[in-house]
Amino acid sequence: MKLKKLIGVMAVAGFALPGMAHATYGFFSHGYGMKAKGMAGASTAVTGDTFGGANNPASMVWAGDRMDIGLDWFSPKRKMQRTGSANGLDAQVDSEKNNFYIPEFGYNRMIDPNMSLGVSVFGNGGMNTDYPAGQITGAGSGVCGAFGVAGTGQNVLCGNTRLGVNLEHLIIAPTWAYKVNATNSIGVSPLLGYAKFKAEGLQGFAGLSGDSANLTNNGNDTATGWGLRVGYYGKISDTFSVGAAYATKVNLQKFDKYKGLFAELGDMDIPENYNFGIAFVPAKDWTVAVDYQRINYAKTKSVGNPSTNNSALGNSDGRGFGWSDVDVWKIGVEYKYTSNLTIRAGFGTTDNPIQSRDVTFNILAPAVVKDHYTAGFTYALDKGSELTMAYMHAAKNSVSGNSLFTALGAGNTGTEKIEMYENSLGIAYGMKF
Repeated sequence: MKLKKLIGVMAVAGFALPGMAHATYGFFSHGYGMKAKGMAGASTAVTGDTFGGANNPASMVWAGDRMDIGLDWFSPKRKMQRTGSANGLDAQVDSEKNNFYIPEFGYNRMIDPNMSLGVSVFGNGGMNTDYPAGQITGAGSGVCGAFGVAGTGQNVLCGNTRLGVNLEHLIIAPTWAYKVNATNSIGVSPLLGYAKFKAEGLQGFAGLSGDSANLTNNGNDTATGWGLRVGYYGKISDTFSVGAAYATKVNLQKFDKYKGLFAELGDMDIPENYNFGIAFVPAKDWTVAVDYQRINYAKTKSVGNPSTNNSALGNSDGRGFGWSDVDVWKIGVEYKYTSNLTIRAGFGTTDNPIQSRDVTFNILAPAVVKDHYTAGFTYALDKGSELTMAYMHAAKNSVSGNSLFTALGAGNTGTEKIEMYENSLGIAYGMKF
């Protein structure tokens, strides 16, 4: 069976719910697994669940025989505003689709006391916007007409339909982990990727594209591909542990329906990333975990190419979203309040990947949040099962810059601002067997 068909079948089977999208650290999640999400994603040097394929494959051999299944409600609020234009293009609009549901599933089986096989299935992340049309009227509609879009009542990027994108990433990560000795382990997870993408309302960019027939409003397109995550975990002492993991780029097939939008004829890979972590026990029943993560967005041309490039959309050096690489810091605290109840909290912060020069393109993907606050708990239902919940709030942040339409010859089109904040609430059931 071909890879695309195999992964597609698993996605349809229930691991990829319609409307799944998750943009916190760029288009990566703030954490994977509900326990990690309660600690702001700090998980590289922490064991105890089956999401090592997303965090650190070496941790799985310490999880024992268990299964985890959960669902996260995610609510991003996105907004754009254009002011100070001299040609009727001032506008303000909120994205209308604000509720998404992200599943997670993990399973681990001990082959012997020193080796495990398992799988982590998770929504790696994504991005979504859904703006109505009708903000540009009067003189502004005439300006949009100069970009080849007839009529009146265009969207904020001069298209004549609703405006937005939807990008969803699903990762299936079979995981092998092995204890090298009593205190050290290694692990490997092939990353089988499935992605879905759709763009609408970009008719105003037709003159910028090398293939305008494959620029916008072509429905959903899908792609599959693969990468690899490797990891190390070490227990330095009874109170201190370390971990490290590296994930290659997930090399996805090209989105052929959008080869006139993304650089390299529709290429939109999941970027490489790596993370380091420590965890320590400062006092009885307390654990503190700290992670550092690096996400290399700039190495994916469709993401990293500046929107100010003069080459046509779809070309290797064509315009992109202009995202920079980001550094992410996460700290989480866990306290065993009673024998049945464990409480968690955390804080995570990241660089903003979006620069002022790229605000216009990133109306489609305003991933500008930086600071994340989390809380959660696990309650043991009995010796073999538990319930975990986690909450996250990403504080409002914005980026402003000159409108790209000015450089495209539309006259003084003023300043644009993109803004976003987020909330999420998830629940998961874990079972030991």
